[in-house]
Amino acid sequence: MAENGFVLWFTGLSGSGKSTLANLLVERFREAGRNVELLDGDEVRQNLTKDLGFSKEDRDTNIRRIAFVARLLARNGVIAITAAISPYREARDRARQENENFVEVFVDCPLEVCAQRDVKGLYAKAIAGEIPNFTGVSDPYEPPLNPEIVVRTGELSTEASVDLILDRLTELGYLAEPVYA
Repeated sequence: MAENGFVLWFTGLSGSGKSTLANLLVERFREAGRNVELLDGDEVRQNLTKDLGFSKEDRDTNIRRIAFVARLLARNGVIAITAAISPYREARDRARQENENFVEVFVDCPLEVCAQRDVKGLYAKAIAGEIPNFTGVSDPYEPPLNPEIVVRTGELSTEASVDLILDRLTELGYLAEPVYA
């Protein structure tokens, strides 16, 4: 399975470190000569799902679209990395069902730490009631029940988190050997 594509699906609260980890992994995979694409939630919202809001139905549609693109990439030998909050378990489970080689990465970080990291001030606005349907504050986040990888970014450094993910991908057979910098 070493050169096959797969979907590496990051899920977690806003500010948990999904995009940071995903971008570092993209660099590592490219340095190792692997085909990789990042489907970052913010970029997808700007380019592929601009027509959607933040209702549960719209969020589910957003995840369905991301899963579709990830499947197209993975079946063509690309490592498709997604970094989207994807707050609802059912939508993530559907993405898993639609993607043969699917690895869920739960970026587990306490809400307080995510709020401290929030350079845009979104958590403060959400707590003040200025942003409705904000995941983790006024809208639910349903943590995965059985993710292949759990990264506790409130406890681990960024590099340790990336190494943990790469080690686990190797153990699972998605990488022939770890990809280290």
